[in-house]
Amino acid sequence: MPKTQCTDGVVGAILASWRYDISGISPEMRRDYEQHLAECARCSARQRFHRSLDGALAVLTSLSALFFLFALSVLKHIKPLEHMAFKILGLDIYDMYHMLISAGVAGLCFSLIALALVLMATPAPSYLSGIAVERARLIEARLPERIRSIRLR
Repeated sequence: MPKTQCTDGVVGAILASWRYDISGISPEMRRDYEQHLAECARCSARQRFHRSLDGALAVLTSLSALFFLFALSVLKHIKPLEHMAFKILGLDIYDMYHMLISAGVAGLCFSLIALALVLMATPAPSYLSGIAVERARLIEARLPERIRSIRLR
């Protein structure tokens, strides 16, 4: 982030207290803040940082839930620790299997709750959908005219 000063300390302080999220304010108020973000390099850099952080949190919690789901599917279909638990450690297969399934379900529930909290507390869904729309426009601009005309019908 640049080490410059904010061009308007009052507006910069308001934006900082909102974590640079202006998605939930009225369009009349938004114009002034958008203009400030366009003019002030410090605030726009901090907004990009906060949106990147929000996106990273959403992606990480989603990946966590997917990994727990994958672990549960592996345990359900493969039961990979059966041999080690039974032969080497002398543990009961039934108890070991149910302990791992319980841990997987608890981890999946925790990950889903964390994902819901991240998506509610941050503007990540609107930010990520904005990025997706922007990328779709770029891809559409690269399409040949013949394909674009088919899409518009």
